[in-house]
Amino acid sequence: MDDEDLPSRLARNIRTLRETRGATQAQLSKLAGVPRATWANLESGTSNPTLSVLHRVASALQVSLEELVAKPRASARHYPRDSLTTRVRGAGLLRKLLPDPLPGMEFDRVELAAGVRITGVPHTPGTREYLACESGELALVASGERFLLKPGDVVVFRGDQKHSYENPGTRTAVGYSVVLLTPPL
Repeated sequence: MDDEDLPSRLARNIRTLRETRGATQAQLSKLAGVPRATWANLESGTSNPTLSVLHRVASALQVSLEELVAKPRASARHYPRDSLTTRVRGAGLLRKLLPDPLPGMEFDRVELAAGVRITGVPHTPGTREYLACESGELALVASGERFLLKPGDVVVFRGDQKHSYENPGTRTAVGYSVVLLTPPL
């Protein structure tokens, strides 16, 4: 680690971590128990903080001390296909599209071979579900209604009811399911 750029790296990291959280200097200085002027000096790179101050800043930002002084990391991370959660449901394949869970949301890639039908799991009352067809044909049955989706089509339905997905075509169908969950009462 180059000591010469440590103050500017510390300043950049603290500022970036604060901005990422959508907080003001005043809010985080109060949370850390340090004067607002001290926080401003930390972000400007003009301070030489004690270990105690750095520890309070790290706690307020909910990061380790190492992260405060670390060299910047890539702002993106690659997740190979095999690292994403995949479930087999009957003869269908469901793969999570996001490696990190988003509270109240589910994003899945649905792949069905020709003629395959899978049953969806009803969610909590008030849930909305979106099914988009990417390739092939998908049939959605929800509350006794049948919707045939071709590439580019989307159906929005209540996800708290019985539903199923089917590939009535002759080649593999791929779709995407987005579920907006309603928290249980």
